[in-house]
Amino acid sequence: MKKQHFIPLALAATMLAACSTVSMTGRRQLNIVSEADILSASLTEYQSYMQSATKSRDAAATQVVTTVAQRIAAAAEAYLTAVGQEADLQNYAWEFNLVEDPQLNAFCMPGGKIVVYTGMLNLIGNGTDRDDELAAVIGHEVSHAIAKHGQERASQQMLASMGSSVLSGVMSGASSQLQSAVATAYGLGTQYGALLPFSRKHELEADYMGSVLATLAGYDADAAITLWQKMEAQSSGSQPTFLSTHPSSTKRISELQKNNPQVKRDYAAAALFPSSAAAAAKATTSTAAPASSAKASATTAKSKKATTTAKKSSTGYRIGN
Repeated sequence: MKKQHFIPLALAATMLAACSTVSMTGRRQLNIVSEADILSASLTEYQSYMQSATKSRDAAATQVVTTVAQRIAAAAEAYLTAVGQEADLQNYAWEFNLVEDPQLNAFCMPGGKIVVYTGMLNLIGNGTDRDDELAAVIGHEVSHAIAKHGQERASQQMLASMGSSVLSGVMSGASSQLQSAVATAYGLGTQYGALLPFSRKHELEADYMGSVLATLAGYDADAAITLWQKMEAQSSGSQPTFLSTHPSSTKRISELQKNNPQVKRDYAAAALFPSSAAAAAKATTSTAAPASSAKASATTAKSKKATTTAKKSSTGYRIGN
């Protein structure tokens, strides 16, 4: 008798119930890992990482990171409030860290634990667009968190590891698997290239959302383009997109150039903070809202943001189009 393979109804129902939507882009995602579980597991990973990490003693550099990160965090909170996701905010206890590490890296764990490596800050430099490029980095990483990419990636890892065992009791006794999945999802303790943390779709989505958050925080979203140009110049060679789960720098730059004009039109008027020097300079020569409108109160910004978000949801942002 031919062996039949099927998905049990209980699992199918669980997976259906676990489907959700990324509000800023309209993309559907599957999250079988609960919010409580991902927060607990990611906090454990974050605390373990910070115990071995060396915090920067450069007070000025640390303050730069903290200031930019606080503005991005405020933009994320305003956005989540505007789209009716206030409940998510109770899970955020923001922390901002600059860590001594030459790698070009940064991350934001679920719950708002942000880490920027000194290698990334050194690449950015101290030019007039320093804060804008740093906002692009932090905005991108925070976007991974508020879009629940880590939760989605951990869910994918657990599904892959459990395979045909059908999630044995769906999630019972899965704590060790979840911890491993979270560690893998964020690449902590693993070699880059062994299993990369996010898919191309996640990375491009976070690039787009990062531009939105940077704009809401008063920064120039186009700094993400110059940042990736620096990253491209820094790399010894560009790996073809199809050989990596990360998009190539060229692909990311192309997507940013395509999407940023619309991001500015939709979100600049709702900025929570005065425009950065770079953003203000561009505003005077474009059709975007004047920089003075960026001084609107948080209440007004949230109201405008809600309208903008509804518009974006109706048009349906599509990654890579």
